[in-house]
Amino acid sequence: MYKSDELTREHIADFESKNPGIKINFIEYDGTRLNAMLSSNDPPDFVRGAAVGSASGNAQELATALDPYLDKSSVLRKEHLLPVNDSFRWDGQRIGQGPYYGIVKDWSQDATLWYNRALFEEAKIEPLSTTEPVTYDELLEIAKKLTKKSGGKTQVYGLGVEWAWNLWAPISMMILQQGGQLYNADLTETDMTTPEALRALRWYVDFAQAGVGPTPLDPAPDGADLSLFLAKRMAITQDGYWFGGNFVEESDEMKNNVAMAPAPVMGDKRISPTYVGWGAYIPSKAKHKDEAWKLMEYYMAGPPSEERAKSGWGIPALKSQMSLMPQALPYQKQAFETQQAELQYAGQLPDSPYVGAAGAWNPVLDKYLQRAIKKEITVEAAGKGITDEVNKLLKQGKEQIG
Repeated sequence: MYKSDELTREHIADFESKNPGIKINFIEYDGTRLNAMLSSNDPPDFVRGAAVGSASGNAQELATALDPYLDKSSVLRKEHLLPVNDSFRWDGQRIGQGPYYGIVKDWSQDATLWYNRALFEEAKIEPLSTTEPVTYDELLEIAKKLTKKSGGKTQVYGLGVEWAWNLWAPISMMILQQGGQLYNADLTETDMTTPEALRALRWYVDFAQAGVGPTPLDPAPDGADLSLFLAKRMAITQDGYWFGGNFVEESDEMKNNVAMAPAPVMGDKRISPTYVGWGAYIPSKAKHKDEAWKLMEYYMAGPPSEERAKSGWGIPALKSQMSLMPQALPYQKQAFETQQAELQYAGQLPDSPYVGAAGAWNPVLDKYLQRAIKKEITVEAAGKGITDEVNKLLKQGKEQIG
């Protein structure tokens, strides 16, 4: 079960030709259908899944430990894997150590910034550094200067943060950058009333009230930054390295003006994690695990992985493929250099087995942030409300898993 634009018919035909004893029955990825198949103990053998947020499934013993396969493989071994794969590891209590329960196909440090130099020049503002990060407070002030409004409508947004996609990950990152923690020691409770959490929430409220970027109260036309950025109606967007894949077929004007900058910082600790890390796992109840592992080797270390690395649509998850990342175009070379320097700050987002990551957190965060933006409640009250609701979810998850 995967996405057909990621594991294509051509890939499947190539794999079957190289493995004549294996026939693939492809199912388009569907979360609802997957849950039903897992519940009935009749899951697919090879499943699309995210590294960040995998703790819950691993605590429920839904995935197969891959170490026995990695130890025997000649093409996909532990020493080949970049640290981003550690979010797929689980030792029975927390992520980051223990066996691997999945492999990342590609990833990005999703808090990095892309910007349009031409819009900076028009606003007579110095472009962002491609080597040194700005603070979140500085970024908001720059966004205010870049934003253009006319007749009560926004002509150019100064900054997009992909609000509709994820709030949990960037807010978690902001808390970690300040030296705070999202969860307590045993991952059973959160506290969003700490100074670090309130500062992060307040930044999002200030961002929305400043009107410098899309929010649920002023949504992007299609729920994402790309169309606005390509139309030169957004000066900066917070998206990972993968975002550069959008510009290869664009005009020279666009290609010559885009640039990538490091992730902004809030506090003294520079952390620039991936928000998701899509990859694949083999369910524990899968009936054809050995065959699924052959597909894992092919997809994660064979031709599809090389295609992905060369395309610029993400960072490879294997050390050996980093050199395949595109550098032919000037903007690709600049993004490659910025990305290579950013790698040392990748870090890892916290992941409790008792609550889904973005899926559980995002609706709660969005609800209370909107109320704070509209001044129905204070930021402190929002932090308290978020804490109470998420702690209820954590308690339910703990009781379910046992």
